[in-house]
Amino acid sequence: MSLPFKKEFYKEIEGKSISSEELVKRNDWERFVFAPFGINRAEEHFEWMIKLGILRREVDGQGLTNRVKLTPLGKKIVDQWNGEIPRAGIRERIIENFRRHKPRI
Repeated sequence: MSLPFKKEFYKEIEGKSISSEELVKRNDWERFVFAPFGINRAEEHFEWMIKLGILRREVDGQGLTNRVKLTPLGKKIVDQWNGEIPRAGIRERIIENFRRHKPRI
């Protein structure tokens, strides 16, 4: 599994939630992502990680919000690495991209 964000991102959302819009508008985005991307791509990453059980949507009085938080499973996975989470190679990223976007038949 390759995670799309740096370890600092996961540490940041342990205690508070963040939306895709807030993430891409941050001046210090380099701390959280390997390469810049827009709101739609951030949302795609969020959705994928929600399916994997690493992130969850924050809930308020009116239901689900557009903000995400780290799940206990996500914390366990992220805490496996002492340093930065290793970035997947190009081959692994291509395979994962196909897994994410394969058509349902």
